[in-house]
Amino acid sequence: MIRRVLIANRGEIALRIQRACRDMGLESVAVFSEADADLRHVALADQSLCIGPPPAAKSYLDGREILLAARLTGADAIHPGYGFLSENAGFAEMVEAAGLVFIGPPSAAIRTMGDKVAAKRAMIAAGVPCVPGPDSALPEDANAIRAVAAGIGYPLIIKAAGGGGGRGMRIVRSEVTLVEAAAMTREEAGRAFGNRDIYIEKFLEFPRHVEIQVLADGHGNAIHLGERDCSAQRRHQKLIEESPAPGIDRNVIDAIGSRCAEACIAIGYRGAGTFEFLYENGAFYFIEMNTRVQVEHPVTEMVTGIDIVREQLRIAIGERLSLAQEDVVFSGHAIECRINAEDAFRFTPSPGLVSQFVAPGGPGIRVDSHLYSGYRVPPHYDSLVAKIIAHGATRKEAIARMCRALRETTIEGIRTTIPLHLRMLDEPGFVAGGFDIHHLERLLQGGWGAPS
Repeated sequence: MIRRVLIANRGEIALRIQRACRDMGLESVAVFSEADADLRHVALADQSLCIGPPPAAKSYLDGREILLAARLTGADAIHPGYGFLSENAGFAEMVEAAGLVFIGPPSAAIRTMGDKVAAKRAMIAAGVPCVPGPDSALPEDANAIRAVAAGIGYPLIIKAAGGGGGRGMRIVRSEVTLVEAAAMTREEAGRAFGNRDIYIEKFLEFPRHVEIQVLADGHGNAIHLGERDCSAQRRHQKLIEESPAPGIDRNVIDAIGSRCAEACIAIGYRGAGTFEFLYENGAFYFIEMNTRVQVEHPVTEMVTGIDIVREQLRIAIGERLSLAQEDVVFSGHAIECRINAEDAFRFTPSPGLVSQFVAPGGPGIRVDSHLYSGYRVPPHYDSLVAKIIAHGATRKEAIARMCRALRETTIEGIRTTIPLHLRMLDEPGFVAGGFDIHHLERLLQGGWGAPS
């Protein structure tokens, strides 16, 4: 049994995990950097411990320091949240070796799905549709690279096998730039991810980004919780997510979701996870799996009524899933806007003192945030400061409620992306739904920006 959970993260997700622990009668331990001593979850924790200076490499990414904190505070388990060490197989192994519970999948599953080549191979074996291209790393020989590319056809995309978050990718439209692009991507992959392996796939010109949420208990049971459309992106970074995905038939989602659940059983997966797909011309193409809780998990919670973080904790304790696939009921429509401490249209960071924070409310509105009046947003970490989620009986109602919530929100002292979200929610392409992942980029490049 788990009695005390160390939360190896910060900000809104740390507070979210702490709340789930409270609901289950579990104690929480907060670890924090010197820049984060005034975070809300630190004040609310049963125990708290500073683990280092502000740079993440010397605090939130220091696995040994986090394990030492777990020993000092008597924690039984570690929840990594998202980002930082959440998908680090080496850290999961350290936690397992220390006799603690890692609230996530087994380290072997993280390692398999963290290597994009190995993940693709596993998904092909499990019957999950993948983007056309080989399930092996690209060779270094120039002629061999050309031969592989010719077999797929242009345009192509070269990716780092150990990459993620939109980094380590290059589009190639002809053989002229192929070999040079491969060499540059390989070099970047080695520097950024410590893995020089790269792979190549067909580049889909106008896809949507649709992902499937799954839960697996390690006892041979796995279910899917439907989809999220995450196509509102800038530079591969998600800004708005919603469920259900506009214009995709529920039977199609159930079919691909069932394959994802079966794949979880095949690879020995345990916990929450997300299968990410590109969707084009009515077909799904697997691109990667996130072996952790997603930033946008509240969207799924709003349409299913299922507490995903609570299920993570239950599974980690060793319990079986609390529901079967036929028990999952989808209701209404939900949209999430990620509120970042950035200039709304230039996207430059805006850390600083929040002189006033007033959260929105009313029917169908949820706010996940660690902000409060007087909080100082540090410059050291990701700029996400709040997530506003709106739920309605229909997509139209969810959009209307989100617009109301954004206008009710007051965040003074720093700039935020709220003006961008308000403009996006009124943009004809967004209102129509079903736009591709390049839609927002095209708008911004065409001069669509801050009102004069």
